[in-house]
Amino acid sequence: MNILIKVLGTGCAKCKQTTEVIQQVVNENKLKIEIEKVEDIMKIMEYNVMSTPAVVMNDEVVIKGRVPSKEEIKEILLANKTIEDLDKPSEGCCSNNTCC
Repeated sequence: MNILIKVLGTGCAKCKQTTEVIQQVVNENKLKIEIEKVEDIMKIMEYNVMSTPAVVMNDEVVIKGRVPSKEEIKEILLANKTIEDLDKPSEGCCSNNTCC
């Protein structure tokens, strides 16, 4: 599944901070997620967002008007099954620390 996260904002400090937080979560979890910054006010208005920064995941506004925490971004990604639960063994060969 391709995930696209858009950060809506005109380039203010909070918008840049939001982008950094998302990038940190993506990097720390080695996720293949595309992050796009949207600074055009007309494109931002297409999402009916009146306060920025805002975060859009796959065309759905998930956060608006504030900088999210790393934990909040992780929760959103988990809810969308982007980060797999690392505690669960994967199915198939080697799932129980043994190999065929």
